[in-house]
Amino acid sequence: MADQRARYFRRMRALRRSARSWSVFAGGLGGAAAILTPYQGLGLPDAAWMGAAGASAALALWRWADLRALAARPAPPPPDPAVAAEQVRARLVAAVERLPAGRGALAEVRRQKTRIALRGSAAAGPWQRLSQASAVMDGFAGRLPALAGPAVLEATAAQRSLHDLAYQVVGLEKTMRFAPQESRPALADAHRHLLQQLDRGVVAYETLVAAAAGYLAEDSRSANVHPAAERLTEATDLLHGVTDGLAQLRGMANPTRTPY
Repeated sequence: MADQRARYFRRMRALRRSARSWSVFAGGLGGAAAILTPYQGLGLPDAAWMGAAGASAALALWRWADLRALAARPAPPPPDPAVAAEQVRARLVAAVERLPAGRGALAEVRRQKTRIALRGSAAAGPWQRLSQASAVMDGFAGRLPALAGPAVLEATAAQRSLHDLAYQVVGLEKTMRFAPQESRPALADAHRHLLQQLDRGVVAYETLVAAAAGYLAEDSRSANVHPAAERLTEATDLLHGVTDGLAQLRGMANPTRTPY
């Protein structure tokens, strides 16, 4: 809605500038044609002046008509401040996520925000374990093969679901503080059930992260030599070769004289 309103006023300003510009051109060319037209008749240059003046006048009238038609339509209503603020926040978050370390920084900010919201709740302990496991999983995501793509997506969806479940637990705890006495047993039972679901979900998530770690460890052990160690060995051999070559060149430049 904000974009439509801004587009409406931009279009109106552009039409107004264009109409004024063509009006000035039409007036200038028309005045020049009236002054420069000879009294003995019109020549080819005079016809060009008159044609340019007529075309400018037609374009000016066209632009003024478009401007009146646009002004007759009501402007789009101004956006809701809350919606506008949410759009600005979404654009800011998207811009930060495009930075090299932006995604990790935003994830840490969200974790800190959730940690504060869950402080003192029974869901704080399971959520802390979930937070640590999700941070480890984020580090594994870029190293897992393409075949593990569905598992990574499922882990992301499960993390969001468990996050919402933790907030449901907090909501129940707040409700139990002012709920009538007769409804508290049912709320306590629901709270216990949600807390058990949260704990089982976190355990399942931790099991998935452990499986991902085991896969990466086994994949690293499948090779006899780690690629990093192999590259370091090659670099060391290269430096030894360069050192031997320099020693030989120095010996050729300073040969030892044999005594007579």
